[in-house]
Amino acid sequence: MSNAPIPTPHISAKANDFAKTVLMPGDPLRAKYIADTYLEQPKQVTAVRNMLGYTGTYKGKEISVMGSGMGIPSIGIYSYELFHFYDVDNIIRIGSAGGLQDHLKLMDVVVAMGACTNSNYAAQYGLPGTFAPTADYGLMSRAIEAAKAQGTNVVVGNVLSSDVFYNADKNANDLWKSMGVLAVEMEAAALYMNAAKAGKKALCLLTISDHIYTGEELSAEDRQLGFGKMMEIALELA
Repeated sequence: MSNAPIPTPHISAKANDFAKTVLMPGDPLRAKYIADTYLEQPKQVTAVRNMLGYTGTYKGKEISVMGSGMGIPSIGIYSYELFHFYDVDNIIRIGSAGGLQDHLKLMDVVVAMGACTNSNYAAQYGLPGTFAPTADYGLMSRAIEAAKAQGTNVVVGNVLSSDVFYNADKNANDLWKSMGVLAVEMEAAALYMNAAKAGKKALCLLTISDHIYTGEELSAEDRQLGFGKMMEIALELA
């Protein structure tokens, strides 16, 4: 664990308030929903800027859940502080994504084996080339097995972590789709890079909340409360 001061500027928890494994939905209200619905004896451990975080147990194993906010800068801060200052070993992002490929349907669960990005996040490392952000294989394989046991088919592959939601380049989605990228989200690449640099483990599970090409989309309530299969897969990784 780092000697940096705790609480950190962005997390008000004390040392040892977080479990070794933290689930990170983007929406802090989804974190509260998970804690209230699935965790035994959940305790709120942080609420700075209403980015809610909780620790409890699931099937007798300690686990935490905390919101990450939207975008690479936000999850970059929170995951860095969890890995470096709170001695967290595993972070599993559980979020929503926009489908790119034709075979993806609303509510499909995607396992992000790799995370392409249009972000400049990796520039800070000064690498002599292009870094490929990837999931931890152990977490990924366990998630796939948990999905099989649940009876849920998952789609495994590359996603795009985009810095841009309203993109001025109208050809961008077509180009990523042509490379087999499954879906677009906004956080996984930074999480994977932070984990790699810290020597920790990370995984991103996504539920398709809308489709870029068909225009189908879930309601805000469904996004907040309707991702049960994905949540339950992630909880099994405690």
